[in-house]
Amino acid sequence: MRSRHRTHLIRAMSLVAAAALLVAPATAANAAAPTRVHSADPSDSPSSGDDAKTMRIATSGFVDTFNPFVSIYLLPTNLIRYMYENLVQNSDVDGSPTKGLADHWDVTDGGKTWTFTLQDDLEWSDGEPITSADVKYTFDQMMDVPELSVANGSLVSNFDSVEAPDDKTVVINLIEAQAPNPAIEIPIVPEHIWSEISNPAEYANDKDVVGSGPFLLESYKANQFITLKANPTFWDGAPKIDKIQYVYYTNSDAQVQALRSGDVDFVSGLTPTQYDALKDAEGITVHSGIGRRYSSFSINSGLKTVDGRPFGTGNPALQDVEVRQAIRLGTDIDTLLEKVLGGLGDPGTSFIPASYPQWTLPTDDPAVTELAYDPEKAKEKLDADGWTVGDDGIRVKDGQKLSIRLTVDASDPTELSISQYFQPWMKEIGIDVQIVSTDSDTISAVAVSGDYDIYLSGWSIGPDPDYQLGINTCAALPTETDGTGATNQDGWCNAEFDEMYQQQRTELDPAEREKIVHDMLALNFTDTAQITYWFANGLEAYRSDRFTDFRMMPADGGIIANQSGYWGFKDVAPVSAEDGTAPASDGPNVGLIVTGVVIALIVIGGVIYFVVRRRKSSDVE
Repeated sequence: MRSRHRTHLIRAMSLVAAAALLVAPATAANAAAPTRVHSADPSDSPSSGDDAKTMRIATSGFVDTFNPFVSIYLLPTNLIRYMYENLVQNSDVDGSPTKGLADHWDVTDGGKTWTFTLQDDLEWSDGEPITSADVKYTFDQMMDVPELSVANGSLVSNFDSVEAPDDKTVVINLIEAQAPNPAIEIPIVPEHIWSEISNPAEYANDKDVVGSGPFLLESYKANQFITLKANPTFWDGAPKIDKIQYVYYTNSDAQVQALRSGDVDFVSGLTPTQYDALKDAEGITVHSGIGRRYSSFSINSGLKTVDGRPFGTGNPALQDVEVRQAIRLGTDIDTLLEKVLGGLGDPGTSFIPASYPQWTLPTDDPAVTELAYDPEKAKEKLDADGWTVGDDGIRVKDGQKLSIRLTVDASDPTELSISQYFQPWMKEIGIDVQIVSTDSDTISAVAVSGDYDIYLSGWSIGPDPDYQLGINTCAALPTETDGTGATNQDGWCNAEFDEMYQQQRTELDPAEREKIVHDMLALNFTDTAQITYWFANGLEAYRSDRFTDFRMMPADGGIIANQSGYWGFKDVAPVSAEDGTAPASDGPNVGLIVTGVVIALIVIGGVIYFVVRRRKSSDVE
């Protein structure tokens, strides 16, 4: 499954999503706003804090569907990770491929044939056996039915055929050899359930899910709550808690207050101010972990369909690479990181976060240094491009003023703060910025339809960059002029990038592949269809007086929520009421070690962003 993430929204929009845009996670809005939406039926209401084996997580995340073939938003795709096991899972230690449904695998024919052997005695949650036929069915649907390839179609684009010679063996025959494991990040569904659905692309999959992961979706009330129940047949053992319940709140300040009062047990996507305010709260542990998300200005550089038909209302001036580069030169990323994020992250380069040091574009790459913040150089570039400064300080060319719209989420103080810095920076170089404040649903809609100039986006990224690179290729452009029919990051298309994409996918030498990926990111950086401004830490807090044994990913200083896997809540256990300790566990007690680590980092360097992832990414709930 992908890892992209539109903040509370970003896994792309509608069942047939196309232009993938993220809207950064909602943070504080109005403290006077209502805190939670309750169900009219008390039996459906979120559980109370007296239920020691139900962990409650605050959310405001958008749900498009729980259908793993088409969902692309952060919250549902995170939950789908808990509901359906992959053939191959991402390790929580370092993100490398590890056991999922498959116990082991072999690669032959120079990397073109991958043979997977399933674990023994696997069962779906309804007691039916999990076999290779389920895996073949899942892959075949994505390969043969375009409507079922929306979420993860790029991951099977190199598949020639899939075989199931016996119940425990799956053979994936590739068109070309490839470096990324072809069985990772794709949730496997039960054939005996899905083959009976008349229109699987439109199936909501929103209750009584039959799955194979550690938790299963039990019930869902839109904008109220989502309840997951433990799966006693999970291959790695039943969870130690009975349920996870996501409870909706209208803004992040309300979420923080709910954590303080004990109405919820876990909150993610904190602002630096909220994070600092919770550090000394009784019964609460805060955590700053390595993030896997990038945040960016997504620029409408001329949206078009995969067959070349333009759409949307983007300013034509943004189709000029010189203008886009000038905007990059005029954007002070270091100031945004320090003043808005409080330094809790790394400065952004391209769209693979610094949490993946082998893949991310280094800050000293020539492409980055050439376009580093320099407003005078931005002015010179616009001058040379024929944009003259008018009497009001705004540039004009061919009778058209250089005026662009910046669309932001009015409920997100982080986005609003960024816009207040960005607007005067652009005015300094002669660009007028009109701030369009709206809601996240509207931003999602215009991001797909192309009715924007620039909006604030972001994705959570998985350990291997292939998926995110793939949704930046020309083949990932929308098929329809309403922006639907595919999942694409910024609507950008470059033939040279596409050629390198195929090269990196088939390059089996790790060092050579890393070099190609860096060249791809440098090209995207220079073309400037998006301006990544930071790789933020994941700021989280939880009731350590109620729950323990959260697992981080990566294991050394990673995040708990919004992982590229199900590790964060898989082993969570209640704290014993008698002595304040948890039941015996094989995993580390994050509640006992994280605060000390964070303090040590502050004392030593003042930066809590370990080494460095999005995303997924994703992106938080």
